[in-house]
Amino acid sequence: MNPAAANYVAETRFGFWFLQSQVWQQHVLRVAINDLQRLIDQPLPTNVVLLDVGCGQGKSFRLLQEAFAPQHLQGLDADPQSLALSRAEAGRQGLTVELFSSDCAAIQRPSASVDILFCHQTFHHLVEQQQALAEFWRVLKPGGWLLFAESTKAYIDTWVIRWLFRHPMQVQKSADGYLRMLREQGFEFGPQNLSYPYLWWSRSRDFGLLERWGLRQPKPFGQREETLINAAVRKPLEPNP
Repeated sequence: MNPAAANYVAETRFGFWFLQSQVWQQHVLRVAINDLQRLIDQPLPTNVVLLDVGCGQGKSFRLLQEAFAPQHLQGLDADPQSLALSRAEAGRQGLTVELFSSDCAAIQRPSASVDILFCHQTFHHLVEQQQALAEFWRVLKPGGWLLFAESTKAYIDTWVIRWLFRHPMQVQKSADGYLRMLREQGFEFGPQNLSYPYLWWSRSRDFGLLERWGLRQPKPFGQREETLINAAVRKPLEPNP
């Protein structure tokens, strides 16, 4: 079966396997969801509709259900094989998840229909990033939240990641570059809605081993090139002037 996105960049066999691993679930997904939950600084609505764009193999579903208790949980992915595994994962977890085969740059959902849009380690896979962000904006309700968790160019453009995974390198951005995109789209956020995790697996070149062995001093925030950005950003209740 062909992917739903015309510009889809297929993952490597290793990458596809890695997305099933406990490392991915415990040290990447769980950590990001906990952090994003902390960054939301306003009460969430009742009867939440939550859409996971780039849901992959569905390993996020249980964690999202536990964190946000959505009334309706939805998942979207362009890869048919991933969607089949997502469907099986939802069944194993006893969760009702509405799944869609769709390109993030042309989301097959009604406008203003989603309260929370979860985009975790998906955006750097997208070639048409500007169109995708406009679609995120369109499907979110006024006052809705985009939970955005991304690896930056400083991490993606390292030899080990280039060797193990596949990404469209021409669209990779810095943390500031991603925040600029979000701001220009119209999303609202402040410093309290942002975090820059410096996790061991995101350390360039050596996964932080030299720092753990005391052979190199870690660079403090503000003096390093960030490898991760987590942002809880909000679509305004009223259009920006």
